[in-house]
Amino acid sequence: MTANTQPSARLPRVRASELVGRGWLNTGGVDVTLADLRGKIVVLDFWTFCCVNCLHVLDELRELEEAHRDEVVIVGVHSPKFVHEADPVALAAAVDRYEVRHPVLDDPDLVTWSAYTARAWPTLVVVDPEGYVVAHMAGEGHASTLEILVRELVEEHSAKGTLHRGSGPYVPAEPTPGTLRFPAAVIALESGNLLVADAGHHSLAELAADGETLVRRIGSGERGLSDGGRQDATFSEPNGLCLVPATLRDQLGYDVLVADTVNHALRGVRLSDGHVTTVAGTGDQLMVGGAENVVPETTAPDATPALRHRLTSPWDVVWSERLGAFLVAMAGNHSLWTFDPVAGVVEQVGGTQNEGLLDGPLAQAWFAQPSGLSVGPDGSVWLADAETSALRRVDVADDGSATITSLVGQGLFDFGHRDGAAAQALLQHPLGVAALPDGSVVVTDTYNGALRRYDPATDEVTTLVGGLAEPSDALVQVDGDEVHVLVVESTAHRITRVALPATLAGEVLDSGAHRTQRPVTDVPPGELRLDVVFTPATGQKYDDRFGPSTQLTVSSTPPELLLEGAGRDLPLVRTLRINPEVAEGVLHVTAQAASCDADPAVEFPACHLAQQDWGVPVRVVAGQPDVLTLPLRG
Repeated sequence: MTANTQPSARLPRVRASELVGRGWLNTGGVDVTLADLRGKIVVLDFWTFCCVNCLHVLDELRELEEAHRDEVVIVGVHSPKFVHEADPVALAAAVDRYEVRHPVLDDPDLVTWSAYTARAWPTLVVVDPEGYVVAHMAGEGHASTLEILVRELVEEHSAKGTLHRGSGPYVPAEPTPGTLRFPAAVIALESGNLLVADAGHHSLAELAADGETLVRRIGSGERGLSDGGRQDATFSEPNGLCLVPATLRDQLGYDVLVADTVNHALRGVRLSDGHVTTVAGTGDQLMVGGAENVVPETTAPDATPALRHRLTSPWDVVWSERLGAFLVAMAGNHSLWTFDPVAGVVEQVGGTQNEGLLDGPLAQAWFAQPSGLSVGPDGSVWLADAETSALRRVDVADDGSATITSLVGQGLFDFGHRDGAAAQALLQHPLGVAALPDGSVVVTDTYNGALRRYDPATDEVTTLVGGLAEPSDALVQVDGDEVHVLVVESTAHRITRVALPATLAGEVLDSGAHRTQRPVTDVPPGELRLDVVFTPATGQKYDDRFGPSTQLTVSSTPPELLLEGAGRDLPLVRTLRINPEVAEGVLHVTAQAASCDADPAVEFPACHLAQQDWGVPVRVVAGQPDVLTLPLRG
């Protein structure tokens, strides 16, 4: 089927709500109203800076923003999930870190979020030049649809005389000076120097042992994906770093493996001269279920399988002797992968790509933006699972089978700063983890600004040090009886040395528990129709070349909330049965829909996959409407 997005087929003409929040960024201190934007096509991007899917959308919007700067104004509406994200200083740092080049409304109380009935991060809302909402989309993968819609609106409102071309209200902020800019990770080199993933400078910085003196920079500093010598190669927000085992370096021709996050690639760096080579990933983002995720061998006959396979926001990487491969935290689709550098093969080994906290066999587990990795003395791999605020451990048996166990963490929406017994301890969006020599582990508890320690011997969590500026990684250094930790303070743009007490013990603190606060949807007990709306853009149709083009997965917290309707199926419509004995909970919905060019004359149609995870807080109340509509593309 083919759908169009002409005015008659778009949403009913509803006036856009005013943009209300605490203040504005990237406007030179000036507040912006909808009246100021009249005559422009406005794209509202509801985001939160913890969310990797929101960061994907920021990257998707860059091309649209540049191509239509005279007709389109993108407005970021920052509606925070975590308490830390509601801090205006932290938001300003995030806008700087991710090079957001449009106005941003600070919406800490979710006022504008609620006015536009957003239910998920990210959500896009398009407002036409006359101030009417014409599209509402959840999730990522909408770049092509937005481009088509913008072209239609430009044509329509140019003819009507309601489109006003010219610059928008964006005022760039002053750049952050310094040797490091939002550093992400650090490793020790055999020379005694340190190698830092300098994400904000899109490069690697080699520092002297003092953690301050710049020895050399690897990468030009420009955002991009190009191989070559140390002054010519380019990165895009690199994060994780790992030394290649010494026995493999000559064979592979590189010494360090880099998780080049926004390039969706793994890069190899030769330390002797700083030469950079892409070793996995195509540079394009993997989309769940996408038919184009693997480039055919006939198209790239000289490329290894790893170079023909798309990746999605690799965040960290470690070498696992037990797996005989690198283990990669693939934050972009909530999974763990292996990279065999000798065979040149990448493979997903952990996670179902559903977002959540579920233990068990590694392949069946649920993750939520897995970030930091560290190998313990016993060969197990510690994992900081950021969006569930969890510390988890991967154990690999002698037969190669692996399981995942959560030691700290309650789920997607529960977080805080609480020490004590691990079962009730709380973290807040941790990004890094490092094994200590006694078998315990230190966690960079990023949004609590703290260094935390989990001790398996006592099954307890303590706080080693607080007052840090978004610590994102830690490097443990042992010198005789002394243990030091080098902490990457990302928003302070520095490496900080922390001396741990001889006992490695810390304080027991309790700053309280938090739960993400979002508007609750009232649903009736009994039958509830779930309708995920997706309409292909003009000139596109559902993509059924390789089978069904849609998929819908539903679950709930607690599981008892759903008497019927849980599970995975193809249609985007599902009848649920809500348990009248459960007063409230969360419906977890994952939807995807594929579309491609409808013109039969096009030999190689452009195809796209839209996808989104929703966590919808619900309250069971009699007499409520028996339909819940979620716009994947509406």
